[in-house]
Amino acid sequence: MRVYFLSYIPAALKLNGLYAGTIDGFDRHIELDTSDGILAEIIPDGNLQPLNFFLNEQFFKTPPDFADVYLTDGDALIYIREYQSKEVKLEVIYQTRFCGNLVTVFSQGGVYLSVEGAEYILESLPRQFAQLRADEQNIAGRPVLALYGGEFLAVISENGKKIFLNRVLSAEFGNELEITAAFETCTAAKAICEFSYDGYELTLASGKTVEEREPEEEILHFAFFESVLTRGDFAAYLSDELKPKAGDLQSYLGEFVSVSIPPENFYLKHGKLRCAGLVYPKSKNLYEVKYFAVEISNGKISNIFPV
Repeated sequence: MRVYFLSYIPAALKLNGLYAGTIDGFDRHIELDTSDGILAEIIPDGNLQPLNFFLNEQFFKTPPDFADVYLTDGDALIYIREYQSKEVKLEVIYQTRFCGNLVTVFSQGGVYLSVEGAEYILESLPRQFAQLRADEQNIAGRPVLALYGGEFLAVISENGKKIFLNRVLSAEFGNELEITAAFETCTAAKAICEFSYDGYELTLASGKTVEEREPEEEILHFAFFESVLTRGDFAAYLSDELKPKAGDLQSYLGEFVSVSIPPENFYLKHGKLRCAGLVYPKSKNLYEVKYFAVEISNGKISNIFPV
């Protein structure tokens, strides 16, 4: 099995105690037999806590909380998306009283949200909330507390519940909550969504995807699958013969959650196809990648088939 390593920040990789190089946002790979039970150690930059785990069959069935594992065409990709801080002392980042609730954001190894009111909640937040600003807003005439951390927005209801958490480019409060969020796609697509509010939860009332630039011809197939994923105007990528079947594409491709570039090993096995990897959840932190290829005629997709 070829195993690819990725890390959201640069980190050193050791295998059975031997230095194997650095890992970051560009994949590095090794060949291994999962029955060997190789000990992997990852030491991140930034004085964060190192990680260690055995690369065995159990790891690839039930990944730990700090890693996402993608199974693909006989190979696997390990993405380390979380490291804990070595600094574990309690530090209050923000605290306020809101509608009878004591809302506290604090750090202690990670960043956490605590709300004490009629009920008590404790939830983790993205690390961007270590630098936080907040203000009180209204949705449909009801008070909410908006917490901003980098590109993230969290919204707390008057009942002390977290009713929204996502990356946003902008947010407008009024009769509804309207947000604009960016997708990481070839076409720089954005989602514009409006949510209604009943005082307890937000409900998506309307949404549209806007693709802001035309993709280059060589990445047209990636842009197409991303458009299907983000509910964009993916029919525009199809040939006249295939457009009548656009409504069947969601069921044909299934409920995938992201689009990936096939690794080098894929092209060694299958040749130069116009292909993309579609990522499907299997269980917690575990995903399966299935490959679909397209044929293009006169700048339009004329066939879609699994590899």
